[in-house]
Amino acid sequence: MLHIVRISNRTLCSQTGKITAYLSQRDFVDSLHDHVNHTSPVDGVLVVDHDYLRGRQVFARVAVTYRYGREDDEMMGLNFSKEFILVNSQIGPGTDDADQVNDVQDRLIKKLGANAYPFRVQLPETAPPSVTLEGGKDVDAAALGVVYELRIYAGEGMEEKPHKRNSVAFAVRKVQYAPADANTRQPQSLVSKSFMLSPGKLNLEVSLPKDIYFHGEQVVATVHVNNCSKKTVKNIKCHVVQHIEVTMTNNQFTRIVAGMESKEGCPITPGSTLEKNFTLAPTASTNKRKIGIALDGSLKDQDANLASSTMAAAGKHVNDSLGIVVSYSLRVRVDCGAISGELQADLPFKMVHPDPTVAHIKDGQIEFEEFKNLRRGQSVSEE
Repeated sequence: MLHIVRISNRTLCSQTGKITAYLSQRDFVDSLHDHVNHTSPVDGVLVVDHDYLRGRQVFARVAVTYRYGREDDEMMGLNFSKEFILVNSQIGPGTDDADQVNDVQDRLIKKLGANAYPFRVQLPETAPPSVTLEGGKDVDAAALGVVYELRIYAGEGMEEKPHKRNSVAFAVRKVQYAPADANTRQPQSLVSKSFMLSPGKLNLEVSLPKDIYFHGEQVVATVHVNNCSKKTVKNIKCHVVQHIEVTMTNNQFTRIVAGMESKEGCPITPGSTLEKNFTLAPTASTNKRKIGIALDGSLKDQDANLASSTMAAAGKHVNDSLGIVVSYSLRVRVDCGAISGELQADLPFKMVHPDPTVAHIKDGQIEFEEFKNLRRGQSVSEE
């Protein structure tokens, strides 16, 4: 059994023990400060045995698997997944990355010695974010959605197929974080409904205090009903709706991730008004095993969150994004009964992660610890 050390689950060793890779982070991060026009690289340090290489080079390959159908439904050659190689480049030894060494890499190189080389891997800016779809109780099946893997291997050329003996494979992600200078726009929506053979209108106004919410935050909606009709409002329903578009199949669907119904202040009789606040908490933990819910692509040592809203670069439309496009809206319905029907308002907003400041080095030291291989992040020799 391999003995492997890690920096927060970011180290893997090949079966032969001749190639070891240390990652500074496992996320390719879209910078939203300039409307998603830059994706930060994943960098790290490579340790190789030169006698083992014997003139061969070490390459990095980033593969994205786009699964849009269940494995159980695959038969007679039908395949519901596609794998694309987005990056395939030489990372050592003797590349030009030595001029772009960060603090973590510098400390690792000093600690690991002469066989250590820095490297960096850059994804195309058009690469889709990591998103998986909840498959329900079938936890052992391959995840539907967009999943990334970073493979580091030794070979004669970059087109050579990686061999299990001299390869390692990390599960990595493409993520988007909220800008530090997020706008303070307060979304509002006003809708009205008139009724056949009945004078007046029913007016519904919905507002949110801000446009961007972080995962785990409560969404507080203000609902104002002005009943200028002759109908009576019986109750109010408020939901946070997740909108999902699978671009590979052009399939679109929605899932309710938080909701409540209230009769407080009802019935709202003709000529009356009502203003009420609804507090909703959309989280992945309250939607476990709900088929079709979109989740952030997560590593095994991290809890999954609801998928973040898909962001688009300046001058581009979010609907042109690849992979799985996710958006959110607040949906409010006022019910006037079976005959008179409902009045509905949808108010879009964004749900994302804040841009974290991660300290890779604690008290000037790099901490190493033992760990078991991660799902999809293990050495390919252990698969």
